[in-house]
Amino acid sequence: MKIASIKVTPIAFRDPPLLNASGVHEPFALRTIIEIESDTGLVGLGETYGDRSTLLPLLQVKDALIGLSPFDLNGVLERVASLCSPVAARAALDVSPASKGDKTVAKVFSALEVACMDLQARHLNAPLWELLGGAVRREVPFSAYLFFKFGRHFDAPYPPDTWGEVLTEQQLVAEARKMIAAYGFGSIKLKAGALDPDVEANCLKALKRAFPTHPLRIDPNANWTLETSIRVAKLLADDLEYYEDPTPGLEGMAALHKATGLPLATNMVVTDWDEFRRSVALDSVQIVLADHHYWGGLRATQALARMCETFGIGLSMHSNSHLGISLMAMTHLAATVPNLTYACDTHYPWQEDEVIRGGKIPIRNGCVAVGDVPGLGLEIDQAALARLHAQYLECGARDRDDEAEMRKHRPDWVKRKPRF
Repeated sequence: MKIASIKVTPIAFRDPPLLNASGVHEPFALRTIIEIESDTGLVGLGETYGDRSTLLPLLQVKDALIGLSPFDLNGVLERVASLCSPVAARAALDVSPASKGDKTVAKVFSALEVACMDLQARHLNAPLWELLGGAVRREVPFSAYLFFKFGRHFDAPYPPDTWGEVLTEQQLVAEARKMIAAYGFGSIKLKAGALDPDVEANCLKALKRAFPTHPLRIDPNANWTLETSIRVAKLLADDLEYYEDPTPGLEGMAALHKATGLPLATNMVVTDWDEFRRSVALDSVQIVLADHHYWGGLRATQALARMCETFGIGLSMHSNSHLGISLMAMTHLAATVPNLTYACDTHYPWQEDEVIRGGKIPIRNGCVAVGDVPGLGLEIDQAALARLHAQYLECGARDRDDEAEMRKHRPDWVKRKPRF
């Protein structure tokens, strides 16, 4: 079996005005859908970021892979590494390490690896989790991912979402109740770093009162100084499952852990093997949030899981705005990792659009299940893909820029890191 063609399709889908340390989400989130077709007619699927720094290198290398076996992942990686040229994003998004230029090869290979492995599994008539060593769980737990948000986008290119404005304790608790009622999540993560830290701490306290048995996490995306992080830690010490990226840098996180003893999690300061080694030496973080999209693929993330187990570090998964192909790739991977010690993140409840047949993937009792259907178990809805590609062409966005979007709402707003 050989690779006969690779189709790379950028798409844009509706995204709510969610607040974070870098500003606010734009009306449309960008992703790229990959379809790798073999000379036997089978098609493997992948999904990754849709910004230019990912899309352009994918377009640059895709035709050079034709004729390779989809099982020859070393050959795919070699060609990606030799042909990829880093592309600087218009605005680096510091809440996501995927926007770093040095992630180009890892991002591009990961997208292709998922599609190749989906194709491998379809060829073998096996679910993808079997190729990754077998499932240690058939249902993967995810966490309710709460955001502060505006009631509508500034330009209002489509009707407002059904979640409404969320800027107060009462509104946040209502958001949590709605999400948990719909999906059954058993843990809660609050995206912080957007409002005053004391306001956010009080909001987490309100969540604790409303959901006393749900483990809670807070993620300010390094938007708090060390001093603020220590002060808020004292307020929330008895309420947190873990404290995620409150302050910048490996050294800052190490100082915070030493001062508070709280378990610290990250998707920002441990994003490659060099940072992993430095973190272990400094005792900076106690939980790593893995992400196959920028760690270099499914098998690279399994290697990360083994290293976390070796050094006694907890493990979960980071999320970006994504659709079902990414969700199922995460789920098949998580199903095979014995030491996945915390529920995974996902933005999926915030997304309304989809490119797969049958619509959105169900989340029941806070979990996504893996079945026995070959590969990822998904098929592309070509009409939906065409519609979201047309939306990409029409919306004009080519790189995510939460900072510029925030200035539409608040013209005098300037991003500062750390802000508080």
